[in-house]
Amino acid sequence: MSDRVTIEITGGVADVRLNRPDKLNAVDTAMFHALVEAGESIKADRSVRAVVLSGAGRGFCAGLDLESFQQMAGAPAPDASSDGGGIASREEGRITNLAQQACYAWTEMPAATIAAVHGAAVGAGIQLALSTDIRIVAPDAKMSVLEIRWGLVPDMTGTQMLPRLVGLDVAKELAFTGRMVSGEEAVKIGLATRVADDPHAAAMELAHEIAGKNPNAVKGVKELLDMAGRVPLADAFKAETKTMMSLIGSPNNVEAVTAYFEKRDPNFTDRD
Repeated sequence: MSDRVTIEITGGVADVRLNRPDKLNAVDTAMFHALVEAGESIKADRSVRAVVLSGAGRGFCAGLDLESFQQMAGAPAPDASSDGGGIASREEGRITNLAQQACYAWTEMPAATIAAVHGAAVGAGIQLALSTDIRIVAPDAKMSVLEIRWGLVPDMTGTQMLPRLVGLDVAKELAFTGRMVSGEEAVKIGLATRVADDPHAAAMELAHEIAGKNPNAVKGVKELLDMAGRVPLADAFKAETKTMMSLIGSPNNVEAVTAYFEKRDPNFTDRD
């Protein structure tokens, strides 16, 4: 595992930190690879029930590393028939390129994911935060869809995730202008879930609470909620039934009910 991203797993919770504090956790090529590697390793770990994604040092993520940006600016435009190479390259079977997968790995993860945002979360940083299920932010956090400043567009899944949270009109306003949004405003417009003076501590507390629930139920409800607005209602309702029937009478369902009536903490097995 690259030292660009650190992972510590305790009690079913993966504490994942971007680890370039001297660069405000700006994303370079090594960070892209490290984020994908970290995401894939956690997805494969059935014992992980919740994930907290944060940044070491003074901020969450200041966006794309300036040196990487300069290399991109000086590179020739890719041929229209190619995938661009480098961070724009796609592995066979994936719908994402490398840069997109650095975010999408956290979206498609079976476990619940929580971003703990302090300081700057701009450009690549805000798109990484958008890729999680829940965002807990410091009141004075600085968040921006910053790409328009450089004459570019958000290209790490942000164009698809942003309007699902804030609505199409607000998404366009943020992306057209690149204006900075505080943590307080982010909650008001739906960009963030809630504020906390210590976002990491609050996120870890929530993650451990989620980790204490039936992991198969958490996985199931995440999949069902992520379907909303994306599939026909008939398909969504069938998926609800299929998921519920797979849970009823399962060992973890029985344990949840038994623990409740015995007034004790449940002891769940790892998710399927």
